[in-house]
Amino acid sequence: MITEAVEERENYLNASYGIKSWLLTKDHKRIALLYLHTITFFFFLGGIFATLIRLELLTPKGDLVSADTYAKLFTLHGVIMIFFFLIPSIPATLGNFFLPMMIGAKDLAFPRLNLLSWYLLVIGGCFAMYAMLAGGVDTGWTFYVPYSTNYSNTYVIATGIGIFIAGFSSILTGLNFIVTVHRMRAPGMTWFRLPLFVWSNYATALIQVLGTPVIAITLVLLIGERTLHIGIFDPARGGDPVLFQHLFWFYSHPAVYIMVLPAMGVISELVSVFSKKAIFGYKVVAFSSVAIAVLGFLVWGHHMFVSGQSVYAGLVFSFLSYFVAIPSAIKVFNWTATLHKGSISFATPMLYAFGFIGLFTVGGLTGLFVACLGVDVHVHDTYFVIAHFHYIMVGGTLMAYLGGLHYWWPKMSGRMYPEGWAKLSALVIYLGFNLTFFPQFILGYLGMPRRYWTYPDEFQVLHVMSTAGASVLAVGYLMPLIYFMWSLRYGPIAGPNPWGATGLEWQTASPPPAHNFDVTPVVTTEAYDYAALAAMEEAKVG
Repeated sequence: MITEAVEERENYLNASYGIKSWLLTKDHKRIALLYLHTITFFFFLGGIFATLIRLELLTPKGDLVSADTYAKLFTLHGVIMIFFFLIPSIPATLGNFFLPMMIGAKDLAFPRLNLLSWYLLVIGGCFAMYAMLAGGVDTGWTFYVPYSTNYSNTYVIATGIGIFIAGFSSILTGLNFIVTVHRMRAPGMTWFRLPLFVWSNYATALIQVLGTPVIAITLVLLIGERTLHIGIFDPARGGDPVLFQHLFWFYSHPAVYIMVLPAMGVISELVSVFSKKAIFGYKVVAFSSVAIAVLGFLVWGHHMFVSGQSVYAGLVFSFLSYFVAIPSAIKVFNWTATLHKGSISFATPMLYAFGFIGLFTVGGLTGLFVACLGVDVHVHDTYFVIAHFHYIMVGGTLMAYLGGLHYWWPKMSGRMYPEGWAKLSALVIYLGFNLTFFPQFILGYLGMPRRYWTYPDEFQVLHVMSTAGASVLAVGYLMPLIYFMWSLRYGPIAGPNPWGATGLEWQTASPPPAHNFDVTPVVTTEAYDYAALAAMEEAKVG
């Protein structure tokens, strides 16, 4: 019977229904899978650029690519990884697939808008790839003026249009999540029975809806100045280049939390299920997500300590940057407290959770250095900033994304993956990541500027270590792609709840039916109530 049920669900998700049914689908699960394929493509495309960057930096002299090509490589790497992978990674895939199920809904509030959001991401990505194939863009992913408006002869406008369109994908996803959480919760699913993954995506949606229009307007102004030569950012025409930085970072620092907040929600789920305990301080962790979303809008100026802004403004932004670290620290402490005396299982998703906590903690602590006005003057625009950023974004967001993907893969596919290979992959990624980026902290402290094509000979050993780590990291990232594809055909049948979890998404078949639940569930217990689950299991056995 289980085999027949799995085959029935697989037929539903199978492409044998025709590509048209996928391209016109309104099912949030199918749309999540479309996102999954799309961002996986962009991830490996951005990874190719990163590989070329590391190969160039293997030697002190620029002997692989020209200086202009190098500028285009790191620009395209940043643009693709940030706007087309990291920002949509967890909300658009895992959030899209599981948020409705976790609150007992049959779909998102606006299914057609959900499909449109995927199309917008694809269209935006096509503009970015057009710019790449036509000759690239060399401004850096920050598009700083006046270079991007007056001097660059590359495809700034096409890239800006691509990001502008992708921004509307983010806005529509956020709007959909907000309305769904407010209006479509199952009976008994009160706000304080919501899974913390839902809380984190809800807080993220607030940033998406309120912050993304700012970067959209900024890009429109940049394109307008570049094409019409109006004086917005150009001081020769009465503009202000620092204004661009204010507008750009007003969005782009909250965008860090668009990437990290959903990751924190994933870790809350993993820590709870694999320690078989309710999250310590559930309400505090839930409110800390909202606090991060709100405070994240108040700290953009710490990116501008050397831009010429007021010293007094810099001191205020420095204080606020320390303050915003408190909600993040609360989460780390509460996860640690949850693990205390828990029945901990070292399954693959939990290994990624441990990796996230370790790497995110390093990234957070080094964030205090760049938030300090005096220290930031020294390390600004050095490899220290690159290392800090990657420990947060890659060590944090990507580790959580992979952890969540391994955790929910049995529910999405109905199949289990090879646990031994998955654990090996998690270990390889963790070791490769640290070998890649920890030497860059030292490089930055010693004064190695980022975005430089060549460097002094004394820095080569650290760059060789970093490139070697990137090679290990690439192998680690390829492994899940291989064994996930293998598991679709040969993996053992998963069953509805292989991890013994409490969420509503585990109370339906794997893969889920078209409308998630045959009967709308009624919630009668608190979130992560493993004591009640154990009692139910004992009653079934009895």
